[in-house]
Amino acid sequence: MKKWIALLVVLLAVMICFNMEAIAQCPMCKLSAESNLRDGGSAGKGLNKGILYMFAMPYVIVGSLAFLWIKNKKSYDTE
Repeated sequence: MKKWIALLVVLLAVMICFNMEAIAQCPMCKLSAESNLRDGGSAGKGLNKGILYMFAMPYVIVGSLAFLWIKNKKSYDTE
């Protein structure tokens, strides 16, 4: 159990460290996409799909982990 808690703490620390870089890049991506669309390019059209993909992935990961945890917990309860 202590290993899982240590792993969780390390993962949270890594997420917090990389979060600052992600926040810093958002205005640059927005300006790049807007200028690309203004100049007739098509690179900015997929930006919303990319944002939705990045937004959904943490929920998919947490949902999968919760499903596996509940499934394994039920198998231990029946033994």
